[in-house]
Amino acid sequence: MTASTIIAVVPAPSTTEPPTEKPSAPSRFDLAGTARFLLRRPGLILSILVVGSVVLAAFVPELFASRDPLRATPAQRFAPPSTQHWFGTDELGRDHYTRVIHGTALSLQATLIAVGVALVVGAAIGLLAGFVRGWVESVSMRLVDVVLSIPALFLSLALVTALGRGTVEIAVAVGVAGVAGFARVMRAEVLRVSEADYVDAARASGTRWYVVMVRHVLPNARGPVLVLATLELGTAVLAVASLSFLGFGAAPPAPEWGTLIAGGRNYLANAWWLSTLPGLVVVATVLSVNRIAHALDGEWSRRATPHLPAGDRAPAAVSTTETEEKHQ
Repeated sequence: MTASTIIAVVPAPSTTEPPTEKPSAPSRFDLAGTARFLLRRPGLILSILVVGSVVLAAFVPELFASRDPLRATPAQRFAPPSTQHWFGTDELGRDHYTRVIHGTALSLQATLIAVGVALVVGAAIGLLAGFVRGWVESVSMRLVDVVLSIPALFLSLALVTALGRGTVEIAVAVGVAGVAGFARVMRAEVLRVSEADYVDAARASGTRWYVVMVRHVLPNARGPVLVLATLELGTAVLAVASLSFLGFGAAPPAPEWGTLIAGGRNYLANAWWLSTLPGLVVVATVLSVNRIAHALDGEWSRRATPHLPAGDRAPAAVSTTETEEKHQ
């Protein structure tokens, strides 16, 4: 008997891979995705509507109130809220709703100036400290630590006492008090971004240090700082209203939210609406701004750490603080 040999023929593995489809470029604005994101968050939609109304009232107050905020009608003094006067009238018979609407411009102007001062000055200090390092970082961060050790409202009071009363003076005082927070967050982000390979490659190619800082580091470190600016809008509204309440705001009869609240405290027994309703406007504005800021913070964290599950992502402020502490 002859033995037969069985030879199994195994096909050689193919060296060519199946063609893969080229992924399409992501669209700049996903309208359907944004709509689904908003529909699942009715509170965010309401917050956007409130903030949008406040911005419109600041720039086009006649759209919401057509009356003169300074016109007095003594015969209608202390009229309660009604369909004719939504927020009632004050001690001189002026329409309180009209005064609140026209006071939005002054309050929002001071808020934007305050956040702008804190953002620009704080971001510049943090950018230089995190990128240049050395004695620049040591001196600037020690000054930031000193400012952070002082309560922001007390520091604002001290500054506005030196600067004098007025809307711009209040805005500058509140802005200077918020510089330290922006400097700390920006420095932490710059420390994180400076470790990236593309920054090392730019340095190795002979690019000047300030070009690397502005072109490569700043655009990639600005995200959490802009989110912090949105959060600080609510804090600035409260700070500006508080200083106006204490008498450092615009001089009467100019309507300002804090001034209106302070003017009605002497009539709480018989005209509760003079302080309560402007105060509710301030509360609604601050809560709405904070809700939008937290949504932006969550979206930034999701984009910054796309590989992690939603429950494992840390907020941007927490991650930047951890980065800063690691480089201490």
